[in-house]
Amino acid sequence: MTDSLPPIQTTARDDAVLKALASFVRQEALGPGEKLPTERILAERLKVSRNTVREALTRWEGLGLVERRQGSGTYLKAAVSPDMLHMPLTLAGGNDFAGLMRTLEIRRALEAEAAALCAVRAGKAEIAEIERKLDIMEEAFHTRAGMSSEEDWEFHQSVYRASGNPLFEQIISAMHELFHRFWEHPLGVRDFGHASFPYHRTIFDCIAARDPEGARREALKLIATVENDLKRGAANLKLSDGK
Repeated sequence: MTDSLPPIQTTARDDAVLKALASFVRQEALGPGEKLPTERILAERLKVSRNTVREALTRWEGLGLVERRQGSGTYLKAAVSPDMLHMPLTLAGGNDFAGLMRTLEIRRALEAEAAALCAVRAGKAEIAEIERKLDIMEEAFHTRAGMSSEEDWEFHQSVYRASGNPLFEQIISAMHELFHRFWEHPLGVRDFGHASFPYHRTIFDCIAARDPEGARREALKLIATVENDLKRGAANLKLSDGK
């Protein structure tokens, strides 16, 4: 499979490696979920160091294009092509109220539109996968007293993935760390996110019913509960500071 990957003769390594990798993926007809050759093999074929290949794959990982699985290898997560534009995101984070609200505004826009598109575009297999992720999340929520952040993330990822637009998943993956700050008891709210729990099921019900407006509406309700939790935390902080 890797004999068809041409060596790179240029010193403009990073972008050249990314373009060559994308050309290879297209030539070999590799699709999402399939495994890429090892870093050693890619480095040999491209005539570059393994570190150069590793850095290129790290860029793809940051864009949500590949997933590195410990002890297993690197797997393609989204379709790629040689003419892709790589757009790095520089995000100002922060666990303060203003920083979390800025992040929430972005999530509100992405969440609502992705849910609506998913209701229109998702196939039967994708809907079944969303329901499977939902069942796992609900079980984790009940057995771990509301602690289900990873399972919650997987549920939302499955919705983004089924939206039919790979940019949703790529943008969300790039913002993974920033979004996960919501689950680290922001502003001292210990039950943060609990009120959003039932809306995961209602979002799914609308998706399964092919109701895009309903899916958008339920997604906005979910985000509204998160906003209320943030405001509650900010108010509690003001009270504790005696303001």
